[in-house]
Amino acid sequence: MNPEEQNKVLQAWQTSAPYWDKHRALITQMFAPITTGLIEEAQIGVGHNVLDIGGGSGEPSLTISCIVGPTGSVMYTDPVAGMVETAQAEAASRGLTNIEFRKCSADALPFPDSTFDVVVSRLSAMFFGDPVTAVREALRVIVKSGYVSFIVWGPEEANPFFTSVNDVFDRFVESSTEDPDAPDAFRFAAPGKLAAILKNAGAENVIERQLNFQIEAAMSFEQFWQLRTEMSESLREKMAGLRPAQLLTIKQAAADAAQRYFVSGKMNFPAEALIVSGRKSAA
Repeated sequence: MNPEEQNKVLQAWQTSAPYWDKHRALITQMFAPITTGLIEEAQIGVGHNVLDIGGGSGEPSLTISCIVGPTGSVMYTDPVAGMVETAQAEAASRGLTNIEFRKCSADALPFPDSTFDVVVSRLSAMFFGDPVTAVREALRVIVKSGYVSFIVWGPEEANPFFTSVNDVFDRFVESSTEDPDAPDAFRFAAPGKLAAILKNAGAENVIERQLNFQIEAAMSFEQFWQLRTEMSESLREKMAGLRPAQLLTIKQAAADAAQRYFVSGKMNFPAEALIVSGRKSAA
């Protein structure tokens, strides 16, 4: 990705940061199965020193800091200043003292070789400017035989949390044809794609697991609509160009498409993610 494209991606996330902070409790709850799956896959325990790449509004760093305890540590990193600030403020409000924060890119980690026991990345690898370099950096900064574990979204069609709104917008608003390797939530949805990058970067014992789970929360479609359209820069951009009547039509179509996932004031979407992990060579 060239610097101009990378800056555009970072700016989009900078604009999104306040919304992710606003909806923090709901997002934490909705994506808790992903956080748990990643932590279990990476076998994180008491006393581990863990690096979180692309920690966003704070997860999984905040959860991991409680697991590793006072004898362990967490290094949260993210290239977006707004995300770093909100995550840091949340950690301070919880009184967490074993977590540090760094604003940095995944493909230029400012840490010495063999610094961490484990490296994790939750829903951020899809947006790496240079995924191969980023994975090499992750392997560089962990100890020999250390574990790297990434979790990314599975196929778009298996994730109606996104498609129930995105597909409706696509019917009404013309979208440019995306490069399949451009930063996007489903950039690594194809089985084996991210695993191949790990192998190319030198990881050993690369394993890819499918994680099927439910995105659940007590909320109405109205609340879901607000959450989705605020969290997504691309949706906010599309909405800005619509007339109120057009937006109402799209919202009603999305409500119809998502109707079966909202019952008695509760939201429940089936979802699919991929956990891709590997080890640093012991040699």
